[in-house]
Amino acid sequence: MALYLIGDVQGCDAPLGRLLEKIDFSPSRDTLYLLGDLVNRGPESAAVLRRLMGYGESAQCLLGNHDLSLLAVAHGRRAPHRNDTMDQVLLAPDRNAMLEWLRCRRMALHAHGVLMVHGGVLPQWDVVTTLLLAQEVEQALRGPGLVDFVSQMYGNDPAQWDDALEGADRLRVIVNALTRLRFCTPEGMMDLRVSGGLADAPPGYLPWFDVPDRKTAGATIAFGHWSTLGFLRRPDIISLDTGCVWGGALSALRLAAEPGQQELIQVKCEQAQAPGE
Repeated sequence: MALYLIGDVQGCDAPLGRLLEKIDFSPSRDTLYLLGDLVNRGPESAAVLRRLMGYGESAQCLLGNHDLSLLAVAHGRRAPHRNDTMDQVLLAPDRNAMLEWLRCRRMALHAHGVLMVHGGVLPQWDVVTTLLLAQEVEQALRGPGLVDFVSQMYGNDPAQWDDALEGADRLRVIVNALTRLRFCTPEGMMDLRVSGGLADAPPGYLPWFDVPDRKTAGATIAFGHWSTLGFLRRPDIISLDTGCVWGGALSALRLAAEPGQQELIQVKCEQAQAPGE
C-alpha cells in the first residue's frame, strides 16, 4: 500500500494520467490525497472529476479556490473569469453528478501525521481548530443553504480571524485562509492580493508558514495553491503546487514514515495557460 500527496491538477487530466502510470497507482491498493484545485484553467476538468470519482475512497480530494469557483458559477452566483475552462463540466450530461460529488469534498484533512489544506493555516489555529473550522464550511457546502453560501463566499474582508465572527463573515475568513492564503502578519492579518514568490511579501507580512509561534508549528502541513513557490519540503511543510497548468510539472510525494524516505515523482506538463493568468 502506497500513499501519495498530489499538487494542483487544474483540469490537466493527461498529465494526471501519466503521473498515475508513473507511480503504478492501483485504487485497490493505494491512496491519493489531492490538495485542491482539481479543476479549471486546464483543458479537461470533466475528465479529471470523472477519473477521481471513479477511484472512490482511494482518491481523497480537498477543495481549492478554483473548485469552489466552479460551484459558484454553476449556481449562477459568480460570472466566469475570461480564462476559466469550466464549460466542459457545466455543459456535460453528468454535470449534476460531478457538482454533487465536488460539494461533498473536504476543506482540510489530517491523515498519516500530515495536516492537508489547499492554501494555508492562520497562526491562531492549531490542528484541531483548523479541522473544526473546515467542517463548518463543509456543512455549508453540503447543506440546503449552498446557494446562499456561495453567494456570500467572495471578498477579502474580514482580513483577520476573530473567534467572535459569525455567519457569512466567519465562513469567508475560513475559506480565504484554507484556499487562498499565502502571506499574513504575525497577528494573522491576511494579504490575499499578492501571488508572487517569497521575496514578494508585502512589508510587515510573512509566508503564513514562517510566522513565529504559529499554533501549528509542531505539525507537518501539506498544501498546494502557490505555484510560484513550487516544491518545498521542510520538516514542518510540504508545498506541492509545481505549476502544472502553467507548463511546469505535476507532482506527487510518496509518504513514508521517515521524511528522508519520501519520494518526489513528477511529470512535465504542456502549458495550458499563459503564466500569471
